Amino acid sequence: MYRSVVVHELSDDFSNISVETFERQDLQPDELRIKVKSASVNFPDLLMTAGLYQYKPEVPFTLGMESSGIVIEKGIGVENFEINDEVIVSSFTGSFSEELCVDKIKVRKKPQGLSWEQASTYTVAYLTAYVSLVTKGNLRSGETLLVHGAAGGVGLTAVDIGRFIGAKVIAVASTQEKRDFLLSYGADFAISPEKGFKDYVKELTDNKGADVIYDPVGGDVFDESIRCIAGNGRLLVIGFASGRIPSFPRLICH
Repeated sequence: MYRSVVVHELSDDFSNISVETFERQDLQPDELRIKVKSASVNFPDLLMTAGLYQYKPEVPFTLGMESSGIVIEKGIGVENFEINDEVIVSSFTGSFSEELCVDKIKVRKKPQGLSWEQASTYTVAYLTAYVSLVTKGNLRSGETLLVHGAAGGVGLTAVDIGRFIGAKVIAVASTQEKRDFLLSYGADFAISPEKGFKDYVKELTDNKGADVIYDPVGGDVFDESIRCIAGNGRLLVIGFASGRIPSFPRLICH
């Protein structure tokens, strides 16, 4: 028997979830049974409870995109994992559970230097930031990176990767406490997202603008970001935490 966090009906908050007890199911070929040690909450988890994420599981479903744990059983066809291996699980659903069955393709071995908690927050935030900044944004050393929502999960990892690459990082956060933290974390500058932040960006870049803008917020923040991007700059739409999905003005698209 094990317990899981289950969504029964879609809603715009976590009000329609419950903790339920289940009988252990038989493993399918290529599956692993994982005893979960830690799981993390991501913004897409909330979106899925409202049916607003691009992946829309049928209700009822178990929440949780990522977790870390120990292999306690493996199915037919699993060769690269052994019992008691410490692993990281990346799946759209299922991680908010005491144990889960998951296809081997969604599992990787946990680096020894990471705690359970660190490992369970590793894949969504860091892979989102890495693919966005490196693969898509082609961020280079010496360029200016503007990070919105910088004190959140995907924002903080963007600050981290930007620093590692050697970019000048301008972090945007809503409170002075968050901005002080971001400066101590290594951001070169920390500014408020209030109307007019584009003027601060222009001032900090000698009126050039940011080479790469990383935006998990959307809405008005996206609209103003268009006005402080450098020539040949890259504006990366990561999400829409504000509630309004970003869209480029028609004039800019032509």
